[in-house]
Amino acid sequence: MSKKPFHLGWFTNFAVDEWSGAFNGGGGDPWDGGFYIDMAKAMERACFDYIMLEDTLMISEAYGGSNEIYLKHNIMGPKADPSPLAALIGASTSRLGVVATFSTMAYPPFMLARLCSTLDSVCKGRFGWNIVTSGENLAAENFGLAELPPRQERYDMADEYVRLCLKLWGSWDADAVVRDRASGTYADASKVRPIHFEGKYFKSRGPLNCAPSPQGRPAFVQAGGSPRGRQFAAETADSIIAPSMGVAGLKAYRDDVRARAAAAGRNPDDIKVLFVVAPILGETEKDAWEKAERIRSAPDYCEKALAMISSITDIDFSKFDLDAELPKLTTNGEQGSLDAFAQWGSGKTLRQLTMEQVSRGLDGLIGTPDQVAERLGEVMEQVGGDGFLITRPFTVNISRQYIHDICEGLVPALQRRGLARTSYTKTTLRETLREF
Repeated sequence: MSKKPFHLGWFTNFAVDEWSGAFNGGGGDPWDGGFYIDMAKAMERACFDYIMLEDTLMISEAYGGSNEIYLKHNIMGPKADPSPLAALIGASTSRLGVVATFSTMAYPPFMLARLCSTLDSVCKGRFGWNIVTSGENLAAENFGLAELPPRQERYDMADEYVRLCLKLWGSWDADAVVRDRASGTYADASKVRPIHFEGKYFKSRGPLNCAPSPQGRPAFVQAGGSPRGRQFAAETADSIIAPSMGVAGLKAYRDDVRARAAAAGRNPDDIKVLFVVAPILGETEKDAWEKAERIRSAPDYCEKALAMISSITDIDFSKFDLDAELPKLTTNGEQGSLDAFAQWGSGKTLRQLTMEQVSRGLDGLIGTPDQVAERLGEVMEQVGGDGFLITRPFTVNISRQYIHDICEGLVPALQRRGLARTSYTKTTLRETLREF
């Protein structure tokens, strides 16, 4: 068994909760944030590292060339802006990290740096920025572009964007706010300076016009799947969101990122790679498998699953035969997610690949809390670390029942094995991520 506890986060979004099932609790209208505040409080009781609010900037038309399926099944939309929800969650919790997704395509760097600094202050040092470049042409069109730049250039732009933001966050010294009553001085002007940044893509005078936040900068979270994305994550991130696959694939991914980090002069232990998983739990193993089978056997399962994958990859999977292997595909969208889904060379049909996505690609996660906890511990021991990001089973909306299953079932089973923290000992999110 793993010799140390591993980290836990939750991958979700400010989107529609469960509204059509037998136990929906009047769901489908979560836009005041109350549902997600309750979720965050349950996560804090379970001592999760952070809640991660994913976001995209369009309603997809990738599957079948229409938004009909997406709106019918509320797939990847509608979504609300994650920043107000991050503030609400931060104000309603005291220890849980709060990570929000902001695209380098959509925000001017000054506005992004100011927003993140403000949210880190609201969250008292527990805020993180999930750095995305956006991977959908429809999102680019929403911001006046004809299409996305190529992936290589998007990451080159993101490298410069982050450098600029770091300069802006550094434009105030940590002790610039003096509040000296004797001289009537709030901030020492000698400790606040312009940055005069001028790069290939971005330019900013600075300084920021908000006071330094508790962390100085937010924790950086990033999902690097392609080789270029992994390089960006290895050089930048405090925590990496990684898709799940077989154990050998998980280990290879983590080893690769750590090697890239070391080559870039970073301590690999400062980067926590969290693999996205969707456990399906029951009081008995039979109960859990029956839940999984109900998801897989739903008449619209394949349609919903493929529409979701199409949205992530910007590839129309309605064009492919469900009972044949996929041809080799590339995308200017999320190549890493495509590779993890497709399992090139496995000989599996598209239908088989889709069915495996119920628990997000890692086997052994359907069972009782104790069975799944045991499996997660085995996986971490073989992979070497660093933890998991819980998310909902594929095609299923998040529900209070599922939150309860994880926070009151799985996490206590992990804690009994010494695999999850039982209390918080650090103040900021970056400190929490580096605790072990």
